Amino acid sequence: MKFIPLVLCSVLSVFTLSASESAQRKPNILYIFTDDQSVRSVSSYPQAHPWVKTPNIDRLAKDGVRFASSYTGAKCTPSRGSALTGQLQFNYSKETPYWTSALREHGYYTGMVGKWHWNVPRHGDAWDWSVVWEHHLGDAVAGGYYTNQFVSVNGAKRIPLGGYSTDRYTDYTVQFLKERAKEKDRPWYFWVCYGAVHGPYIPADRHLKDYEDAPPTKIPVDVFGPRPDKPEHMVDLTRWGKDKKNQPIWKSRSHDSWVKQYNQAVKAIDEGVGRIMESLKETGQLDNTIVVFTSDQGFAWGQHGLRDKIAPYDASLLAPLIVSNPQRFPRGAVSQHPVNGADIIATFHTLTGLKPGIPLDGRDFSTLLKEPQRRDWNAEPMLQTYTGNFYGNAAITAALQQAKKTGNWEKLIVYEATGIRAWMLLREGKYKYIRYMYPDYIEELYDLETDPNELQNLAVRKEHHSLLAELRLKTVKGFAARGGSFVDLLPEPRLVSGR
Repeated sequence: MKFIPLVLCSVLSVFTLSASESAQRKPNILYIFTDDQSVRSVSSYPQAHPWVKTPNIDRLAKDGVRFASSYTGAKCTPSRGSALTGQLQFNYSKETPYWTSALREHGYYTGMVGKWHWNVPRHGDAWDWSVVWEHHLGDAVAGGYYTNQFVSVNGAKRIPLGGYSTDRYTDYTVQFLKERAKEKDRPWYFWVCYGAVHGPYIPADRHLKDYEDAPPTKIPVDVFGPRPDKPEHMVDLTRWGKDKKNQPIWKSRSHDSWVKQYNQAVKAIDEGVGRIMESLKETGQLDNTIVVFTSDQGFAWGQHGLRDKIAPYDASLLAPLIVSNPQRFPRGAVSQHPVNGADIIATFHTLTGLKPGIPLDGRDFSTLLKEPQRRDWNAEPMLQTYTGNFYGNAAITAALQQAKKTGNWEKLIVYEATGIRAWMLLREGKYKYIRYMYPDYIEELYDLETDPNELQNLAVRKEHHSLLAELRLKTVKGFAARGGSFVDLLPEPRLVSGR
């Protein structure tokens, strides 16, 4: 038998105790939240353009769990509302308390930096530390997305941010991490709200030449339509003009040039992620920090004729979602289960040990972080919705009642530039179901395994009507179970039976 020296035994005992104590510590959570960033702009996603390079975000995926289908939200404001309340748009209002206030009472130090686009910032209530760009005040007061911003630091009078906003948000994040390293016994939650890669998609000067020699961007097949199987407002919709060769242009510039510029602006985000991860390592906080990278939603560049978010298609909605902490979760794993923004907040409650102070609409997916492909994770379908400027069940109910009474449904056209109607969405397995809050409108049903680009609407085919009815009922029940009594007022969809 070999004997281990007494000194070494003592060292091993201390190490074992330290590892055990580390595992029991409440984790820090760093929530990186970008703007309008599609999965096509992150090279670790299979949908990414072949020339896209995001090495630092990819490293998160290599060291963590990547979610294939994250429906964080539909637009800037409701996505942030969900991130602050843990509820979907049909439930929360401006009076709904922020869950981070309860997290502070739970012993966490909370902070945020960047774009604010929901209600009034509550420094000292929701946040111990904050650098807020109050985007809702408008560019004339708050400044632009990338330059000339004014920010409020810890609730004080606004001051110039200076520099390129993506870089400056990273600077402040690094400052926060260095400050927190001095108080390692107190866990923290930090929300980094980059304004990039929202329009006008201005890259940092150092990235203006990036992707110049990359191959042309593939043009979506349905950029111009027609799309006879889609709802009325989508049949001939396009946000693009044509050049002399019938190729898509916008503001006299090619589709390719816009997509390249958009991805140039992503480069500073990727560099920021690299700097933040290095700071976590340098300050000794990496092992006990769960890093979550996502966006408020995706962005369509020509798919279905769009140049926007909002629409209920994967091209507009799918955002990257990566959760990384090699001490707790597997490396390089992928989960195919679809999740939403409210699910993320429900999961944060579990990870921090916080009991919900208000009902949460999300499904806790912490189990998936350890077993990404676990089939029996949750029997409930994933739900998402967009109801324009109506927030909360009462407001949506009133809008539907008024529309039924007057016959005027135009207020439920939630984005006038395209005429996209308010919608409800369900994902279950390979199927996606879409229903509009508008009378005499066909539904949409897609098999995302055989038709990932959502070009063939199965809802107009008679052989799928049984499945359509089943998913319609599940959608109504799912929203009703979360308090969405407005579903009783939904207008009946139009069923196409002759195809």
